[in-house]
Amino acid sequence: MKTKEIREMSVKDLKERIETEKASLLRTKMNHAISPLDDLSQIKKTKTNIARMLTLLSQMENNQDK
Repeated sequence: MKTKEIREMSVKDLKERIETEKASLLRTKMNHAISPLDDLSQIKKTKTNIARMLTLLSQMENNQDK
C-alpha cells in the first residue's frame, strides 16, 4: 500500500486496516512455522506496511490534536 493511499483514508478506516494487516502477519508467520513459505518477502512487506500505517496514523492524530 502506498503512502498516498494511506493518507486518503480516514483514521477509523486506517485503524481497522492496521488490525487486519496484523492478523494477516500472524497467519503468515504461523503458516511459515508449519510449512516454509516460498517467498519470505511477504512477511517483510507486511511488517513494512504496518509500520508505515502506524506512522501516518500517529501523524494524523497529532494533527487533529493541534
